[in-house]
Amino acid sequence: MTTVETNIMKISKETLDILKNYSTINSNIIIPEGNEIATLSPMKNIMSVSVVAENFENEISIWDLNKFLGTISLYDKPIFEFNEDHVIISEENGKTRTKYRYAESELIQRVTQRVKMDDVVVNFQLRNKDLSQVLRAASVLQLPDLAVRTSESGDSIELVALDSKDSSCNIYSVDLGELPNDGHDFEFFFKTENMKMLPGDYDIQISKKMVCQMKNQKSDLTYWIALESNSRYEG
Repeated sequence: MTTVETNIMKISKETLDILKNYSTINSNIIIPEGNEIATLSPMKNIMSVSVVAENFENEISIWDLNKFLGTISLYDKPIFEFNEDHVIISEENGKTRTKYRYAESELIQRVTQRVKMDDVVVNFQLRNKDLSQVLRAASVLQLPDLAVRTSESGDSIELVALDSKDSSCNIYSVDLGELPNDGHDFEFFFKTENMKMLPGDYDIQISKKMVCQMKNQKSDLTYWIALESNSRYEG
């Protein structure tokens, strides 16, 4: 008789928070063997990779990540027993358990490639407080876009909530500090709906290839977001 190995473990709150965040980017996911989790939006304009504390010994394919997380929420102190085609989620005291079957991995898009940040033209730090303020303003003012751009004075960089297709729209801006690239004029546009990062402070890099990398300063968590086609860089 062949013995099928199982992997019994707990999952940290930090990793569950990442999975909850990833469920807003794509509703399904493949967690490969190892300690790296990645997701890619269906439109392929948002990607994220995180290195987590856990080491997964079995590949896990989840079709409905929200349902999976909802199942986990039924437990106060869940323990996971990962098998070849399913996971057993049980209470630490052993009184309750759920057998949750994996999806067919062929039905889920794998995230195998990584983004190379070539031709970086803008670097800056983005505090959680500033991003939260601008996103809140965008919601209140019903503005669909964010922009990272050179200020009107030309000596600082600002984060702005606006409608890039309406020059008469309301505008909310936050000064992010001294311009990191003297003599360069730029305006990089994001869709507000694409700003799905976990709260935190981020190191930002923007490439001429119209990709923005956002690396969390306190954890091994990185996002890449495609910029809108009307973005510009002059330098």
